[in-house]
Amino acid sequence: MAEDAFDKYLAEINKAYLRGDATEHTHRPALKNLIDSIDNKITAINEPKRIECGAPDLLVTLKKRTFEQTVGYIECKDIGTNLRDAEKSEQIKKRYLPNLDNLILTDYIEFRLYTNGEKQLTARLAEETGGKFKITEEGREKVLQLLNAFLSHTPLKISSAKELTVKMGDIAKLLRDIINNTFKQEQETGTLHSQYGAFKEVLIHDLSEEQFADMYAQIICYGLFSACCHMDNKDGEFTREKAAYLLPKTNPFLRKTFGHIVGPELDGNIAWLVDDLVTLLRNADIGTILRDFSKKTKRRDPVFHFYETFLAEYDKKLKKSRGVYYTPDEVVSYIVRSVDILLKEKFGLQRGIADNSKIKIESCPADNGKKANEKNKNSKEVHRCLVLDPAVGTGTFLHEVVEQIYSKFKQQKGGWSSYVKEHLLPRIFGFELMMAPYAICHMKLGLQLANTGYDFESDE
Repeated sequence: MAEDAFDKYLAEINKAYLRGDATEHTHRPALKNLIDSIDNKITAINEPKRIECGAPDLLVTLKKRTFEQTVGYIECKDIGTNLRDAEKSEQIKKRYLPNLDNLILTDYIEFRLYTNGEKQLTARLAEETGGKFKITEEGREKVLQLLNAFLSHTPLKISSAKELTVKMGDIAKLLRDIINNTFKQEQETGTLHSQYGAFKEVLIHDLSEEQFADMYAQIICYGLFSACCHMDNKDGEFTREKAAYLLPKTNPFLRKTFGHIVGPELDGNIAWLVDDLVTLLRNADIGTILRDFSKKTKRRDPVFHFYETFLAEYDKKLKKSRGVYYTPDEVVSYIVRSVDILLKEKFGLQRGIADNSKIKIESCPADNGKKANEKNKNSKEVHRCLVLDPAVGTGTFLHEVVEQIYSKFKQQKGGWSSYVKEHLLPRIFGFELMMAPYAICHMKLGLQLANTGYDFESDE
């Protein structure tokens, strides 16, 4: 930072301050210029539209080799504001400190630095004399020290499932609120309204705006988590752009939805927080977290069951109202094996749950609401044994069904792909009310089938 950077900053502050009509918005450009002068790889972003939707006043980023990484945030108050009182407000105490790991609260003269929710440093740049502010040498030194600490902050390294679910739950809550605020300000032709219309048309016709915000926040958070869990070391740094590649082509609706989330079309009002989540996941020790979660819960597939823990942190009432409680893996396996045995012993299906036999059924299509003519009867072949999970959640039961059917093909893997296409996918069904577990279920089953060697066709 140049020696005169603080002098230029304070000159701009005084110029506006002496006019007598300055507000907290007036001084943002001066503060932005001060931060930008520290390092040419550092950028402070001031977007009024984003701020109106509930984001901090300045977003500070660092240019990396292949991406921009968020360094931290600055929340500005009018000169003379009591920052001790401001830090107790709902905005700072309830929304920003639990979610933003690196935050400066300032009235442009006094600066307070918070890392991981705790206040670390306080510094005052200048003192008021004769109606204007004059820098003190001690203030210059301490503010520079505070800014250097802010800019050198490293993202939180998380290595336990509990820590990650708490952070993800907090981010999801803030994201839901910001989506709600953005939706109210956005025109009907905007990106979020377009997504809302697609959700209503394809999924839930009476979806409310609040339900949409909740659904969208969950998709973003848990979708990115799942994508991160399936990143390979050779894929390099985890980014939201890379996350889309893990979604199977078998679900055009989901791919298009997630394409908005991870691509350049993501609304700028929420992109900053999505990038914060990506940074959190990028710096999390996912391998250790999943081993820790699996060990504590005794579950074989922690990605599936992580959702229950996440939802408990995000919205306990929603978890209870939707009945998000998972059946233990051992019970799931027992039930599926029992059904397999019953199909063989009681229904005469030699291959049990893997049965691929078909039967003919007669269908009488209605004609203008009148009883169809007997001549219009059509017969068609359908599979005799269909599998339906009416409350599929993240797909625990369907996953086990596929697992047990695949085990029957260990000696005849050459016929697996044709079996999946003709006799497995056409007879497996799952219904789900909540978007996030549906997304997880679909992604997980696609990855499961890919791991068995099945190759989805482009138009399948």
